[in-house]
Amino acid sequence: MSSNKDLFQEQTPGEILGSNGPFINDIDRFSPREQQQSLADKVADAIENQQVLIAEAGTGTGKTFAYLVPALMSNKRVIISTGTKTLQDQLFKKDLPIVRDVLKRPVSIALLKGRSNYLCQYRYENTQSEGRFSSKQEVGHLKKITSWSKRTKTGDIAEVTSVPEDSMIWSKVTSTSDNCLGKECTYFDECFLQKARRKAQDADIIVVNHYLLFADMAIKETGFNEILPAADAFVIDEAHQIPEIASDYFGITFSSRQVLELVRDSEIEYLRDAGDQENFTDTLDALKKAVQDLRLAFGLDPLRAAWDQYKQDSKVSLLLENIDDLLQELKSSLEPMAERGKGLENCLRRTEEILEQLELFEKKEDETENVQWLETYTKAFMLRTTPLDISKPFQQLMEKYCAAWVFTSATLTVGESFDHFCNQLGIENAQTLLVGSPFEYKRNSVLYSPQDMPDPNSYEYTDSILDDVMDLIRECGGKTFLLFTSYRSLNHAADRLEEELDFPLLVQGTTSRTELLHKFRDLGNAVLLGTGSFWEGIDVKGEALSLVVIDKLPFSSPGDPVMQARINSINQNGGNAFMDYQLPRAVIALKQGVGRLIRDENDKGVMVISDPRLISKSYGKKFVESLPPMAKTRDRDKVLGFIRYINRQTA
Repeated sequence: MSSNKDLFQEQTPGEILGSNGPFINDIDRFSPREQQQSLADKVADAIENQQVLIAEAGTGTGKTFAYLVPALMSNKRVIISTGTKTLQDQLFKKDLPIVRDVLKRPVSIALLKGRSNYLCQYRYENTQSEGRFSSKQEVGHLKKITSWSKRTKTGDIAEVTSVPEDSMIWSKVTSTSDNCLGKECTYFDECFLQKARRKAQDADIIVVNHYLLFADMAIKETGFNEILPAADAFVIDEAHQIPEIASDYFGITFSSRQVLELVRDSEIEYLRDAGDQENFTDTLDALKKAVQDLRLAFGLDPLRAAWDQYKQDSKVSLLLENIDDLLQELKSSLEPMAERGKGLENCLRRTEEILEQLELFEKKEDETENVQWLETYTKAFMLRTTPLDISKPFQQLMEKYCAAWVFTSATLTVGESFDHFCNQLGIENAQTLLVGSPFEYKRNSVLYSPQDMPDPNSYEYTDSILDDVMDLIRECGGKTFLLFTSYRSLNHAADRLEEELDFPLLVQGTTSRTELLHKFRDLGNAVLLGTGSFWEGIDVKGEALSLVVIDKLPFSSPGDPVMQARINSINQNGGNAFMDYQLPRAVIALKQGVGRLIRDENDKGVMVISDPRLISKSYGKKFVESLPPMAKTRDRDKVLGFIRYINRQTA
């Protein structure tokens, strides 16, 4: 790191963020927060002494500045990992430059995403010359990418906002670890990904996301330093996501996408550099058909299911065996052609790796430490092996790097205990810190638990929720989030609200999440219905949001194959899966959903948790104890009165 005389060497990070520090003078509307200062000093100690710190910081703490200030002051190389690419961009483009300018430190920063986030010139050129597209829309998307490619300096596809994230064109103009030619690529020296990696190698602060971090750590055991430099500290923001993401990367995946992309690329490279081998394209066509047939064998509807339900199916077994045979045949065909071109050589390597993944998947089926399952989409499938317990491999991974580790999030504790998070990752003897939100929840928010609600599994449950909250929505003038635990309930509510409400209705799935949130903020009187991803990472400050309704306590479906396997494993080993695993997960998920309501010190609103189990079940106390200290009521008239009070305040 570049050295210079530290202008604030006599102050701790907490003091720098305090009433006598530079932030209060240099940033408009900045106000010192005791919670932020405590967190900053704790992060500084962890980085300086190579400790493990687990810190929960309530909404409004300002945890981003609380870890950026000590990171930039540390004179150490720090890798910051966050939950999404959106948060990555915010850190790199907004937060880091602000903190660097205030501290007046010549710290170099770099942003690094996974390879599929960068335009691949080689695949882009192949796609243009091949000229095969599934629709006119895809052709239009490619034209927009072509125009952008002539002026971009980073190749980061997030710059192309006019092409949807889910457009099929992206898979054709970006690379994966499977199909990248690496140093053998003719575009290697000007590769956007390589440029980003080279910049990261020289940077003091590198911003990544969890998927890249764990793909790098868990899969490329010997290649970590080739992508990310050695670090003195890792700061893991949105750390509540880590157990699930780490599980993915410690497992095995065999997917239809891998095979179909291999088929496509093999044909392109064959026609470019060979074209003289009899029956080669027949093998590719047969392999493509076999993959499509296997997808159809799992049924038309998307599903997540245990592999046990399908592995004895003779049709499935024959199709999987056929895919294996055709991959072996493709490998034999590619071997003599590989020396004709780097693209063909790469296709041979990919074929061998896919065969290895398939073999590993088939070998894992009798092991008790893993669960095998499949997931299907409209036209695709994945066969997966997931470890039931990641604590040991995760600890081995942490011990491999002699560095400080800081895990932080607004939702890590259950009833003020970090045990659930620590147990999942095998973390022992960590420093911990729990700082609450500086927001005045008791004055600015109400938690409402409706009376006389039916059983959450009853047919009339969703209608009962809507009956109870309809007047609240109208009194708020829209300005409502309705968060559901299932698409079935969401769709039922959407159909009814379409008929009964006059406010704009925004429904998950009708357009991108980003577009829905943009419309919600702009309209100012909308009602948004969401599930899954809308429970976290959503930030709507101000008057556009006054009411959040959660239909059920967010227990994961016991029918999910990974969940069921973990439940069985915990119970068989003498534990209590409900208390030790299902309940803590649900508490953390509920905390995320509740966190959507109050996002600013001036926000006011009502939180409705309709599930009667919050009151009727003994475990409901665990949920309530873990939530912010809102005023609580079961009287709907009092809630209506509070909404009218909010309306007067904002009139």
